[in-house]
Amino acid sequence: MCLAVPGKVLSLQERDGTLMSVVDFGGVRKDVCLQYIPDAAIGDYVVVHVGFAIQRLDEESALRTLAEFEHLGVLKEEFGDGFALAAKQAGLADPSTADPARPQTDTEVTP
Repeated sequence: MCLAVPGKVLSLQERDGTLMSVVDFGGVRKDVCLQYIPDAAIGDYVVVHVGFAIQRLDEESALRTLAEFEHLGVLKEEFGDGFALAAKQAGLADPSTADPARPQTDTEVTP
């Protein structure tokens, strides 16, 4: 699933002619493109979809949404380890915790 998630703008910088930011999503920080909101400022809350800030959001709404996403486990799903999530959904062991000393069988795939 890919959601639009609110986050707080922590920094602004231009990279190769593109306005970029580090955005905090309730403790998870990601690089985000701000080209669609060029007047965004540090401290603003923005809604981010697939790495692009697409609109501003007031702080109260942003924090309420982040809290609800956290409660529902959406933030872990959106920002967590994709391999671990896929393994869990398939009923398999988390590949990041596999024992490297254990030999694999012909049916196992090396991560």
